[in-house]
Amino acid sequence: MTRASRARRLATGAVYGGGGLGIAGAALVTVLREEARSARRRVEARVAKADPPTGNGKYGSSRGKPLVLAVLGDSSAVGLGVEKAEQTPGVLVASALAELAERPVRLVRLAVSGAVSSRLDAQVELALAEHPDVAVIMIGANDVTSRARPATSVRHLADAVRRLVGAGCQVVVGTCPDLGTIRPIRQPLRLLARRWSRNLAAAQTIAVVAEGGRTVSLGSVLGPAFASDHTMFSSDEFHPSAAGYAAAAAVLLPSVADALGVWPAAADRGLRMRRDTVRPVAQAAARAAGRTGTEVQATEVRGEESGPRGPWARLRRRRPPEIPVPDEVQETVDSGVQG
Repeated sequence: MTRASRARRLATGAVYGGGGLGIAGAALVTVLREEARSARRRVEARVAKADPPTGNGKYGSSRGKPLVLAVLGDSSAVGLGVEKAEQTPGVLVASALAELAERPVRLVRLAVSGAVSSRLDAQVELALAEHPDVAVIMIGANDVTSRARPATSVRHLADAVRRLVGAGCQVVVGTCPDLGTIRPIRQPLRLLARRWSRNLAAAQTIAVVAEGGRTVSLGSVLGPAFASDHTMFSSDEFHPSAAGYAAAAAVLLPSVADALGVWPAAADRGLRMRRDTVRPVAQAAARAAGRTGTEVQATEVRGEESGPRGPWARLRRRRPPEIPVPDEVQETVDSGVQG
């Protein structure tokens, strides 16, 4: 079964799997379970005990009605592993977006460390009360490590996107990162973690695009660069460092800005656009899962939203802009939002 067909089944809630495990299979499951427990113990022993400050407030010196950016998801959206608010992905995206839009941006971080997709509903409820213009969701890693049912995880994410889009909010989802390079995870679990996370990322894309959102692959943000560069990880070797979060923000920013209509067209000309192709959504999702920064959104071909293999989707792989990790970000905290 190809990743595209597997992702399509997960996204639609279909069940797939093999038959009995047999003696060898059962022994492997026992090994994997013990390895998973060991990896979790190593991560938990070193993980930061407290979240960084939310950074909630207004960014940018321009005048006008602020754009509202809501950040939902798990510890990757929180910025767990760094100490300063200005090192978190929400603040990095908000401050850069304010420059692009030439309008202030009000950040509302609602993400919760340890969250799985089934906990997005409560975050969406809080987000809707803030009337966001755009929401960034980063979710999926905990679904993989806790072995949540992928179809269930995807359904909860789809519900979240549907509610936000229905309220007039643009939605950009950073899909499940590639967990196959996390150092505390050993083989053979590491190989399976990569497969599980990429399958989930592809299924997330199909579901999000169907609900009117767009996705950006964070696959290799925790991939080759992280595997070779220790500075991209925080001390727990699971969560990104400040440089790692800056890399994630850089691949998310163009899609967030484009969703709001403030991404400059000139930035997508010439060499800055690595890929711009149209495929059936399942194929697009499978291709994007392992390619950092690849955006997937619904499109039409000759006026048709669907072809013989399902809905059409456009893949864009932009060259990430430079987002320096600031020593200090000017912040005016909105009196109505405390962090």
